[in-house]
Amino acid sequence: MSDQLLVATRKGLMIYERDGRGWRLATSAFLGDRVSAVCRAGDGALLAALDHGHFGRKLQRSEDQGRAWSEVPAPSYPEKPAGLVDTNPNSQKETPWSVELLWALEPGNAGSSRLWCGTIPGGLFRSDDNGASWQLVESLWLHPSRSSWFGGGYDWPGIHSICVDPRDEDRVTVGVSCGGVWTTDDGGASWEARTKGMIARFMPPEQQEEPAVQDPHRVVACAAAPDVLWTQHHSGVFRSTDGGARWTELEVPPSSFGFAVAVHPDDPETAWFVPAIADERRIPVDGAVVVTRTRDGGRSFEALRDGLPQRGAFDLVYRHALAVDDRGQRLAMGSTTGNLWTSDDGGDHWTCVSTHLPPIHAVRFV
Repeated sequence: MSDQLLVATRKGLMIYERDGRGWRLATSAFLGDRVSAVCRAGDGALLAALDHGHFGRKLQRSEDQGRAWSEVPAPSYPEKPAGLVDTNPNSQKETPWSVELLWALEPGNAGSSRLWCGTIPGGLFRSDDNGASWQLVESLWLHPSRSSWFGGGYDWPGIHSICVDPRDEDRVTVGVSCGGVWTTDDGGASWEARTKGMIARFMPPEQQEEPAVQDPHRVVACAAAPDVLWTQHHSGVFRSTDGGARWTELEVPPSSFGFAVAVHPDDPETAWFVPAIADERRIPVDGAVVVTRTRDGGRSFEALRDGLPQRGAFDLVYRHALAVDDRGQRLAMGSTTGNLWTSDDGGDHWTCVSTHLPPIHAVRFV
């Protein structure tokens, strides 16, 4: 089982380690700085993405499990060609050809030196040397559909989900808010929209099924059955069993709205969600924090409450702030109010690790 938990927050990176009594804070880094994404590269090093606001976005690397860090080159966009018009359809503002946020970091398959990085304003970057250098995936950035993408919670669209097929690391599926789900079978040379069955209810009826307006909040794939995908969408919960070629909407009580989803690495029928009331009321239903779990592919759901606050809670769980370990037993969840919980039994029982962290952007077992 994983014995290290990375917790990326608005004011630093917290690294917890497992001992006989549970999880303890082992070290921290970048205190006061926003940490937007974390991952472990194929060579074992840890990577942390930082947002310094006015001073830009940075990437840090640690080769000793987070005790010492050094800055490495971060993904960057090429200069925009002179005369190119690149306008956001909502704001009518020119899309910046610069990294506004490093939103997702994902390694390639085991033993690979490949890494992927998703950014705002909607760019995907690839590294084949464990993050020493990065290349913009121009086939997606220059795809004609990108002119229809638009921001959801942010001013610009962004790539937040990157699913690498463990059978073939050239097959990658990405989720875009708002821009749909896209899959490549050739390492990023070409892309296909994969949104059939999704419904964007925030759009006019005649546009609700268009691929480029879909707003998947998070997309995850089962490691043992990578053709089974789950997404927490702005308009509900959807599941695909054919690699995204077709999605089926599911009803999830007490609410189908939320941001986070995790799938069991060995059982494609088991997934977890964290519901909120609705887009307009991003708080728990009835003030009670619950995790909903299905074990039958979405035909039924149960609300897991043991150890979670059940009165007066305002916790929202961001899209990267729910994680399951590589055996499917341990879960971690962090909230916007700085609460951090873990479970050792698939969510049946939860233990509060901390109640006073900064707002939590992402959690990750390594």
